[in-house]
Amino acid sequence: MGSATIIGLIAIFGTLAISATLHEFLHGYVAHRLGDNTAKYSGRLTLNPLAHVDPFATVLLPIILFIIGAPLFAAAKPVPFNPSNFRNGETGLAMVSLAGPLTNLVLAIMGGIVFQALSLGIAATYILAVFILLNIGLFVFNMIPFPPLDGSRLLYVLSPESVRRFMQTIESGGIFSIGILILILFPLGLGSLLGEAITVVSQWITGTDLPRVLVQLQQLL
Repeated sequence: MGSATIIGLIAIFGTLAISATLHEFLHGYVAHRLGDNTAKYSGRLTLNPLAHVDPFATVLLPIILFIIGAPLFAAAKPVPFNPSNFRNGETGLAMVSLAGPLTNLVLAIMGGIVFQALSLGIAATYILAVFILLNIGLFVFNMIPFPPLDGSRLLYVLSPESVRRFMQTIESGGIFSIGILILILFPLGLGSLLGEAITVVSQWITGTDLPRVLVQLQQLL
């Protein structure tokens, strides 16, 4: 295992410990502020990363993607909440759903500011690039309107009852539904579309083709 791989894996798990944790914590915190304590009572209103880890989506998936050179993304164990407890109904559902992905977008932008403002060494730049790209991946992937991802809940708010029932059926599958999404839809083009979206957002944030820069940095380590 080369130094680039070791540093990359350390960067991935360090990023996920921060970013996936904040993503899920903000879901629970916003729900709590809107009147729902489900996350609190289930032990998920916490900044302890271990409470939010899913063995497949948080650990195995990003490792596999990194090793094969695919676009980086991941997900954590969804925080439970009950929209019927929200003081402002479906508006609250939209707010809770957006809280997680927007957290990752803000983290990516903060990383982009550092990327453009400071001249760092090769290893530090590589770690920062992984941090930015993985947060962009968390943002883009979670905004896919497929249950149980966050984007599906925004679609849910805008959908008729028949579509809502269908989405609820898919969402009951949890992480299994995400597995279906990856195994069936990604080979049909969704994976390439996700990669393009990550590249576009990274260009907007950093002013450069960050996935390409990451490959160049790997060759220098």
